[in-house]
Amino acid sequence: MTAPGRACRALKIAIAPDSFKGSLSAEEAADCMEAGFRRVYGRRVSVVKIPMADGGEGTVRAVVAATGGRLVKAAATDPLGRRIRAEYGLIGDERTAVIEAASASGLPLLQPHERNPLLATSRGTGELLRHAVLRGAKTIVLGLGGSSTVDGGLGLAQALGIRFLDARGVAIGDGGGALGRVCRIDVSGLMPELRDVRIEIACDVTNPLCGRNGAARIYGPQKGATPAMVRRLETGLQRLGAVVLKASGQDWARYAGAGAAGGMAVPLLAFCNAQLQSGVDLVMRTVRLEERLAGCDLVITGEGRIDGQTARGKTPVGVARTARKLGLPVIAICGSAGPGVHRVYRMGIDAVFTALQRPVSDAELAKAGREMLIFCSEQVARLIAFSKRISAGKGVVFGHRIL
Repeated sequence: MTAPGRACRALKIAIAPDSFKGSLSAEEAADCMEAGFRRVYGRRVSVVKIPMADGGEGTVRAVVAATGGRLVKAAATDPLGRRIRAEYGLIGDERTAVIEAASASGLPLLQPHERNPLLATSRGTGELLRHAVLRGAKTIVLGLGGSSTVDGGLGLAQALGIRFLDARGVAIGDGGGALGRVCRIDVSGLMPELRDVRIEIACDVTNPLCGRNGAARIYGPQKGATPAMVRRLETGLQRLGAVVLKASGQDWARYAGAGAAGGMAVPLLAFCNAQLQSGVDLVMRTVRLEERLAGCDLVITGEGRIDGQTARGKTPVGVARTARKLGLPVIAICGSAGPGVHRVYRMGIDAVFTALQRPVSDAELAKAGREMLIFCSEQVARLIAFSKRISAGKGVVFGHRIL
């Protein structure tokens, strides 16, 4: 039933998940959620799919899918200097490029035995940035998640024309192990096209470049560094910070967020028109999330795991914050929930559903995870349909008229 004078209309939902790491991309997760709802509502549901990310791995494909952009392939250097084909996205009028560090400088590009931040370089990320700028991009959105490097952006900067010189005035090599030799920075060769380019760096950490919570101590071990390597990297980053301070006049070594991705953003902050921003906020603005949620009745979001860390600015909470501004209810679907999951209820998420029904091996996760996510989404849809029936024909769910 509907209220007198009100025409029956389809339920309109927005589906805006992050990727389910290890099993589904954000786009695939959104497709599964839609499939679950259509099992219940069929054509009586209108779906707005907005694949999301927070600046980490999967950001490029999520933004391209959400904006109707396209992917660009380009030659680049992998973390160990091998030539590969990497990709980035172009959106809008192709004056905005979306690049993620993981594409050319990511940890997944290396075998476990190859991981060594003394050798790993961020040069490939700089090459993608250079490629995008030379083809006309005026805004670069750079996601820092998933890198294999702790080189303070040395390789990235070299790809853009900045030279790092030793005590004899000779250009140093690549990798975090070379940082200890930096004595002077020459920015005269920085590509002039960058003067007219705005670089927005997606960053959701506050770690400085150096110190107890800096790039070497916090991220080095995750990227293969032994305790001895961590000490060497820390010394090198301290030296880099001092040299950058002398060249730029600002102490970037202490800047909150400068330690992200092993300090990759430091030369961009010091010598280019760049700024750090919240990753999820940057992605939400890029995909016009608030505009696309307008007119919806319900928002579905999610990611692989929801726990206390999610409340610190991950995608589901970012989506919920935007939905709350519009007065929309939010349901999150995840693979699993962990300690502190209750914190997300204070951030605008009304309910959390877990899709994992049984233990699943990595080998079967992609296929089994897809079916479990569809099934869980179907149960959410059934609950909404059931709540309509018990609302005495008032057609109200969560205070919103849906049918």
